[in-house]
Formats: sequence, C-alpha cells, structure tokens
Amino acid sequence: MIELKSLSCGYFNDAVLENINIKIDEHLTILGANGSGKSTLARSICGLLKYDGEILIDKVDIKELTMQQMAKSISYIPTKLDVYDSFITLEEFVLLGRFAHKKSFLDYSLKDKEIALQKIDLLNLTHLKEHTLVSLSSGEGQLSLIAAALAQESKIIIFDEPTANLDPYNSKIIASYIKKLKETHQVILITHDLHLACYVDSPIAFIKEKKAYPYGRDFFDDEVLKELWGVEFHSLAVKYE
Repeated sequence: MIELKSLSCGYFNDAVLENINIKIDEHLTILGANGSGKSTLARSICGLLKYDGEILIDKVDIKELTMQQMAKSISYIPTKLDVYDSFITLEEFVLLGRFAHKKSFLDYSLKDKEIALQKIDLLNLTHLKEHTLVSLSSGEGQLSLIAAALAQESKIIIFDEPTANLDPYNSKIIASYIKKLKETHQVILITHDLHLACYVDSPIAFIKEKKAYPYGRDFFDDEVLKELWGVEFHSLAVKYE
C-alpha cells in the first residue's frame, strides 16, 4: 500500500503538485494533460525528487528507507530505454536489476543470474539475450525494461508512458503484460492512452491544476471525458482485447 499525505513537489522551488492526498491500496492509473505533473508524481513516489509531505509504503516513510530497501520496494520503468553503454547486452542489462540483492564488492551470484534469465525468458526475449541494447527495437527495449524491473523483485512497479513510442502491435503486447502483472505486483500506470487505461482497468487519479482527483469506472463516461479533456468522445472502447 502507498499513501501520500499532503504531498507537494516540483522543480526549482516551483510546485507542480500541491497538497496531494491519496491512498493506493492496490493499483492506480494516473491520467492528465501534458505537463500536469503525472511523471513528477511518479518520480516523487520513487524518491527521485525532493518533496514536502509524506510518502508511506506499507506505513513506512520512504525517507527512513535505504536506497537498497527502496529498490526492493519499488521499480520505475521510464517511457523508453536510454542506452549509455553501446556494448551492454540485454542479459547484462537485466542482471543489473539484481543490484539491490547482491552483496557488496562481490559479483552477481548464480541465483541472480538464474533470476535474470528467468525474467528474460518470461518476456520471450531469450533469443535476444546476447544482443546489445542499441540493436533492439523500441518494443524490445520496453520489454527489456520490464524484465529488469521483474528481476529487481520489487513489490510495486510504476510504468511511465510505456506505449508512447510503440506501434499498435507492440502496444498490445506491452498492454497485456501490464494487465498480467496486476496479479503479482502493485501496478501504477501513467499514460495518455485512454484505451490502455480502460483495458488495464485500475482506479484513476486525474491530475489537474496541481491536484489529484479520484475516479472509478465512471471515468470512461463520454460526458466525464469531455468535461476533463474539452473534446468530444463517443463510446470509448477497449481496443486491446
């Protein structure tokens, strides 16, 4: 469970979000206009940004957690895979997800390597494990990020615009994995894709004017969507089925 109490956060003393109070018992999808603060909220929850207020994971303030404990609690999957080492292979990258579990100054254990390979296989990437990250497609890169997050074995996974750079075929693949992960992890999804949000079927937090507004399935009513987005909607359908 994640609980945000009087949370305010932003950049360079400029508040993007103010006085956010949310209790996330299970899953959550975060929606809102460009620049509304969706990713800012996610990065704050991960402890990647300074903030005022409290962020609790299972009733423990994250400020009391070590970086290793945070990594075991929560994983953040960015919009796309940025590669800074042109020689690193997919297998080596996924193994980095085990960093919080390995003993200091020692190499990754046989167990770490087995877990990494299991997650690679789970995402159907075994045939690419020796390929360099720079050689992967956008869809394969997104699957690699998910594999590394699963190897991390955190309880909570945050997806930040996971289908933003993908074609419809790969978007469908990623959508199915996200929905499946709800069975084993607490999933927080940030997206502009209303079809994806509808398909994943989690409670909604809509970010607007520095606040977060909760919604359930009633969010996908045409009139509610029109009021929030300012454009006409006609029977939003679940396109990933």
